Amino acid sequence: METTCDQDGPWDVYLRSCPCRDVLDLLANKWTALMLGALARGPHRFGELRRAVDGISQKMLTQNLRQLERDGFLTRTVYPTTPPTVEYALTDMGAEVGAHLVALSAWSQANFDRIRTAREDYDGRELQPVR
Repeated sequence: METTCDQDGPWDVYLRSCPCRDVLDLLANKWTALMLGALARGPHRFGELRRAVDGISQKMLTQNLRQLERDGFLTRTVYPTTPPTVEYALTDMGAEVGAHLVALSAWSQANFDRIRTAREDYDGRELQPVR
């Protein structure tokens, strides 16, 4: 018997049918974490955000910005200039979740030496045959 999430909750991200799993997929994406971290410093225009998140493609940036705006994590403001200026900023909910992702990024940086040592130990070990 498969348990499913009702459209009105309760939400359980561990269930395949739960719609909140889409949110987890978005927030667990490396580009989302980096974008929210950059936007935590203040509003950015598209080009500024693309430069702040080194390596992200224009397509991936556009897709993530649209999804983050749709889910209420950021706002998109168009200013009446020629050409139009577009600025992205975190909402309160975006700032809240962004703080967790920034903390995770900081933890990753602070502990990378330990992680690198663990990788080297793992890669250098001699594999034992299965008996």
